Amino acid sequence: MKVALFTKNKTDKHEAARVMLIDALRKRDIDIVENWTPGVSIDVMVSIGGDGTLLSAVHRIGRCGVPVVGINFGHLGFLTTAGRDDIDKLAECLRNGDYTIERRTMLEVTLDGVASKGESVSDGGMPDLKLVNDKVYALNEVYLHRLDQRPLLHTQVQVDGSMVATYAADGLIVATPTGSTAYSLSCGGPILAPGSGSLVITPIAAHTLTQRPIILSDNVVLRMRDEEPMVRYTLGVDSFVCTVSGSSIIEVKKADYCTRLVRIGHQNFFSAIREKLMWGL
Repeated sequence: MKVALFTKNKTDKHEAARVMLIDALRKRDIDIVENWTPGVSIDVMVSIGGDGTLLSAVHRIGRCGVPVVGINFGHLGFLTTAGRDDIDKLAECLRNGDYTIERRTMLEVTLDGVASKGESVSDGGMPDLKLVNDKVYALNEVYLHRLDQRPLLHTQVQVDGSMVATYAADGLIVATPTGSTAYSLSCGGPILAPGSGSLVITPIAAHTLTQRPIILSDNVVLRMRDEEPMVRYTLGVDSFVCTVSGSSIIEVKKADYCTRLVRIGHQNFFSAIREKLMWGL
């Protein structure tokens, strides 16, 4: 087995975890790639950090299909599998094949229109977004949000060409089942099981209380634009954000590939729900 390591933070605790992981893997005769580049064959990528680091690892892997597993050094760590005290257990599970792989839906996002140049910010793990007629991908969610001190957005949403509604709100989230436990959940959205074949649209602080989250099939094509062409707002795609204009049309649909997340031992989505969200406690 060949394992690649991925880190973003260079703190002492992250470096200590990296050294511990390398030692644990080498004791089990597992080959290690510390500076992986596309084209180098590996079996698993291990991210050392929180959910944000794992998202960056997922975007780095892209379409390669390599499974990703995370060691949590963040807060909730919903996407990560192992804690900082589980490094030996993780190495043992990898050597023995004692893990399962969950296939997670990715979203393909197309921005038709020019964003505000010079205002994009990458998280360091994703490639820079080409601002005109290009595609980027999301594991968690795509969201729109008004800029500080700007009025509410009035986002028109179409599903397969049919008008759904105009959402007067601070913003709007389109989340995958993976992302349903992230930003969408904090805004009152439902939790979607990974294999549900669904997406959820969740308004952020909607002006009209009757505009509630709506669950859709993940086979639809969503198009979003603001009623006001001159308005500017934030577009977020996982950890990437940029500023776009109201004249932009944002198209969201299921990507033609999935991300593969590793669960070790007897872990699964529902065990993560119980542990991370403290259900039943």
